Amino acid sequence: MLAMSVHPAATPALASRARISRPKLSAASPCTTSSSSTPRLVHLGSRRLPLRSLRGLAAAAASGAVEAEEGEEEKQVGGGDASAGEEAQEYKVKVPERQDPMLVLKFIWMEKNIGIALDQLVPGYGSIPLSPYYFWPRKDAWEELRAKLEEKEWISQKQMIILLNQATDIINLWQQGGGSLST
Repeated sequence: MLAMSVHPAATPALASRARISRPKLSAASPCTTSSSSTPRLVHLGSRRLPLRSLRGLAAAAASGAVEAEEGEEEKQVGGGDASAGEEAQEYKVKVPERQDPMLVLKFIWMEKNIGIALDQLVPGYGSIPLSPYYFWPRKDAWEELRAKLEEKEWISQKQMIILLNQATDIINLWQQGGGSLST
């Protein structure tokens, strides 16, 4: 919502409302003088709005003030427990769940061969290479990848099967496409 300020003399609905506090002006302000204690308003190059715009602003400010007063009354009627609960919800900090590192395959898709590498993706840090790129059909990249996965004892059998199946699917897709990405 856009904050607006409307002079009470321009809107009779706001003129009867009591002020909560007076605006505080600094001593160096051009609005105050040393001879008088009442502040004066100084307008420097202000643009005047058409009368229609002022009426629209006054109506919007009056309806906003009524809605704000109704909202304050509802809070007061509800009691202190409801407002304390709203404040607690307002300042909650959500900490994301800790995510485990993931094993991913990276591919280099070329016209005459395809490269496959194994990386560990650590959330919040980045990618850690676990193997060099193995190229197919120059060498048997699938066998080299399987040997590298078996070498890592901390990789489960299930993860190994999933990664080798992904590598098989990508190699088969590359062979069917003849090395070109366009279909």
